[in-house]
Amino acid sequence: MIEISLCMIVRNEENSLPRCLSSAASIADEIIIVDTGSTDRTKEIAESFGAVIYDFAWIEDFSAARNFAFSKATKEYILWLDADDYLKDKDHELFRALKDSLPEHVNSVNMQYNLAFDAAGNVVTSLRRNRLVRRSCNFKWIGPVHEYLEVYGPFYSSDVCITHGKDKAYTDRNLRIYQKRAAGGEVFSPRDQYYYANELRDHGLFEDACRYYTMFLEGGQGWIEDNYQACLRLADCRERLGDKEGSFEALCRTLRYDKPRAEFCCRLAAWHVEKNQLQQAVYWYELAVMLPRQNDSMGMRNETYSTWLPNLQLALCYDRLGQHEKANMFNETALRYHPSHPSMLYNRNYFKNLLGDKYVELQPHPEHAE
Repeated sequence: MIEISLCMIVRNEENSLPRCLSSAASIADEIIIVDTGSTDRTKEIAESFGAVIYDFAWIEDFSAARNFAFSKATKEYILWLDADDYLKDKDHELFRALKDSLPEHVNSVNMQYNLAFDAAGNVVTSLRRNRLVRRSCNFKWIGPVHEYLEVYGPFYSSDVCITHGKDKAYTDRNLRIYQKRAAGGEVFSPRDQYYYANELRDHGLFEDACRYYTMFLEGGQGWIEDNYQACLRLADCRERLGDKEGSFEALCRTLRYDKPRAEFCCRLAAWHVEKNQLQQAVYWYELAVMLPRQNDSMGMRNETYSTWLPNLQLALCYDRLGQHEKANMFNETALRYHPSHPSMLYNRNYFKNLLGDKYVELQPHPEHAE
């Protein structure tokens, strides 16, 4: 069985930290907590779990803090978590099994990171991240903000999932860090251009976001997944600025980087719906449903675009085209993914009244039933 150092950086996490450490403490053989200036009970809580605590003066550099935490680890492997991350019971058991079975030659282990959920608790948005690394490799964190762990060599893709349970309001902290760096004349790397654009977009600064997304894409140095997301987000910013044609062009730019994906199909279909081009919309929504899901990518995955959303929109399109029985079946299929969705439930009653004896109702999949 491998031994693991759990390394975390924290600040004022008294609400989240108990859940995180309760879920992970029995997996870790030591817990390293680096505190960047807490004024609440964070340290006291960490001590109750037997953590070794270090203070680190905050210098607006997440990588510096994480690398400091890694430098204090003593075990064979290092696991990193944020305070609002935790392991569900099934993932805790999978992780314990992983400690017993991890191949000896592995330098890093990536795990699915579940970020958002629907009302029924089903995963909507996820990506994979390198979570467990061999300490002797001396892998480093890179980037003051939106940092990443640079790994190389043999890796293992685990079935373990880390769940994100954000319970603090989002702030403009990262945006301010980037703005300060930009004001200081720093030339951003392609990765920083992309993440700065994301911060600008998230804070409603759409013109500036467009400029940085375009700068990032035209540089031609981005990772394919970032390129793809940059096109989608540039399209969103153009849309919010009222530039419909610019939005369409940014959306289609995704095809430079990969074949059509479900999100592209749904968004292009929505563009056709807005123009009342229903047959074209049907084509793209049906393609979104048929495309295989991306289970092996390290990039962002949003299950909405390949599950209930295109089925719901197909119900809308076919209803407008007068094909009510077909519309009903797509609505029922959507309900199998999201049994409590109010629009779909409204549609169910609508089709019951409209179709009478021709109405058909499907039972939800067991894994999606509430």
